This record gives sequence, structure tokens and C-alpha cells, in this order.
Amino acid sequence: MNSNPREIRSSRTRSLSIVIPTYNESKNIVKVLDSLGTALRGEIDAEIIIVDDNSPDGTSKTVEEYAKRSKENRCSIQVICRENKRGLSSAIVTGIERARGDAVVVMDSDLSHPPQAIPKMIEELHNSDCDIVVASRYVEGGSVSGWPFKRKLISKGATKIAQHGLGIKIKDPMSGFFAFRRHIINNIKFDAIGYKILLEILVKARGAKVMEIPYNFIDRKSGSSKLDFSVGIDYIKSVWKLYRYGKSVKENEKRTSVHFLSKAGRFYTVGASGLLVNYLVSFLFGAVLSNLWYIYATMVGIVFSMSSNFILNKIWTFEDRNFEPKRTIVQYGLFLGFSGIGAVFQLLTVYALVELRHMDYSVSLFLAVAIASVGNFLLNKKWTFQEKVWS
Repeated sequence: MNSNPREIRSSRTRSLSIVIPTYNESKNIVKVLDSLGTALRGEIDAEIIIVDDNSPDGTSKTVEEYAKRSKENRCSIQVICRENKRGLSSAIVTGIERARGDAVVVMDSDLSHPPQAIPKMIEELHNSDCDIVVASRYVEGGSVSGWPFKRKLISKGATKIAQHGLGIKIKDPMSGFFAFRRHIINNIKFDAIGYKILLEILVKARGAKVMEIPYNFIDRKSGSSKLDFSVGIDYIKSVWKLYRYGKSVKENEKRTSVHFLSKAGRFYTVGASGLLVNYLVSFLFGAVLSNLWYIYATMVGIVFSMSSNFILNKIWTFEDRNFEPKRTIVQYGLFLGFSGIGAVFQLLTVYALVELRHMDYSVSLFLAVAIASVGNFLLNKKWTFQEKVWS
């Protein structure tokens, strides 16, 4: 690991460590540190660990200068500078490895996570029997401010994939704002893929008790979002690895009803991923790259999503690893045939909603894809992958 840790102020071992990964957040980080000082003053003695991936805008230097000016702050501030940009999750793991507190809080550096929520999170962690406290946007009392429709759609889709694909029960497994008892990760080997380390902790910290408390997520006002296509790819990789991990430690379930529901859950989880692929590709071709007519852009999105759905369903849902060319081509043809009915319905629905109802294309696309994806499971189970319907 090529890290250059620079501790600004030495202090005794702390009961709370706050890990904040940063990349080009010089416009936000001082406000975050000021807010932390106010929220924690007189109540919680903590260390703040900033893990910076060599930000070109001098984020680490800004933190160092801040720490020197703020000697009255009870929180110690430590900066870990990593030579290369290696991703959010790995930055969080680096911070956790350096943490000395019995409790660890992970939060973003863009002012979307209110430090004022931390005392409540720590109170719940210490006064209840839970091991993880998740600040949740989706429980009663929580909310999201400042997100456009497509960002909300992506977040909800990713949440459904995590819940159904990985068996996670909480409402906001994609939260980047959470606290946990340090000991629950002692034996965890992190893969640190993508942006959501909480998912990995929820899957691998077996038996950990989780509580969600509401908070209001406010979209960043300064700097740029780190969400891009590569983040989506990393998320799919992460979910796949976590699924394989969970499967390797889970006992084989022999009940037919559980098998059936498990495959149905996987099929619709793949459908949710296809929804994201369809939406992103259609939006990319329709509004970003080439400004195609929305009908053409939707057709491109359909082709991409049907192909990704076939591959994921073959490998994951129906666990068919036989890729003999003739067999695979026949299966692909059947899958496309059954999906084609839904595709035609999708196109007609999009056209009707946009042209006749004058609805926004993004909303029309979402509704059409969601409706058209229902009903393919039994046909593909029976005819494409040659399984009994109830099995």
C-alpha cells in the first residue's frame, strides 16, 4: 500500500473514529470539519480520519492547514494521503484500518451527510443492542433533497438489486452514512469494490444487528458527483462477488417453494439491473451522445438490456453454465422472442405516453420498462431454460 500518513496532532486513543474519504473536495471539506466540531463539541471525544486520493485541488493540504488553525477542537485530525486514486471503498477500508475508536462512523465529504446526526447514531449504537446504525433516506422521516428523477431512479434500482439479490432487509443498504462497532469487522476480508462499503459489511458481518434512523440527504452544492458509468459497472461486480460469497457460506436449501421464490427473486433482480441498463443506454443515446429520436434511443436500450438480462439469467438465475454455441443461440433466440412481446409493448407505451399524454420521456420510459418486464419469468423458466415451472 503506497500511503503517506501524516498525523496532524497526536492524541490519546479515542472512543470514536470518523472516516471521511475525499477526492477534490477542497470547497466542501472545511465546512464539513466545522460542522463536525460543532456537532461533537463537549459531547464526544473523537478522531477524524481524512483519506485523500491525492486530490489535484489540494484537499489534503486544506485539511492540514485547517487542523493547525483549530487546536482548540477536541477532535484530532489525521490525513492519510494515497498516491493514486484507488476508489471510495478502498479509501474507507484504509481509514477503518487506521481507526482507533471502538465505534466508527463513515460519512461523505460533500455536505450531503449532516454531522448533527452523528450524536444520535452513537447514542443508538451504545444504548441499544445493535451493531450497525445506518442513517437512512428511505425510512419514515428520511428524505432526499436536490436529486433529479434519473438519480432517484438509479438509487432505487440499486437498492432493489441489493435487497433481492443479496437478501438484505434494511431499506437503505446504499447509504454511505453509517456507524458500527469496530469489532464486528475484525475477521472480514474486504474486496472494496465500488462505492458502497456498507453492502460488504452487511453481507459479511454475519449476525450483526442493524438499526436505521432517518436523515435528510441534501445533494452537493459544490464540486462534482463521482457517479459515472464505471461506478455502475463496479456496483454490478460488487453485487456479484457478494452474492457468490453469500452462496458459499449458506446451507443448501431443499424446499421447492424456497427454490422457486429464490429463482423468481433473482430473475426480477436481473430485471431491475436490465431496467438500469435500459434506462442508462437509452438516455445516453437519446440525450447525451447522439441525440437520437427517443424511439430509436429506446430501441438501442432494449437490445442492450435484453442481452445483459439473458447472460445474467443464464449464469445466475438458472445456473446454466453450458455455453455450447448451438444451445446458447437457441436459448438466446427464445429469450429474445419472449422478451420481444414486452419490448413491443414498451415501445407502444412510451410512444403513447409521450405523444398522446405528453408525459416526460424519462417518466414514460421508466413506466414502460417496469410494466413490460413483468411476466417473462415463467415463460423463460419453462421454455428457454427447460425447468419445471414449480421447482
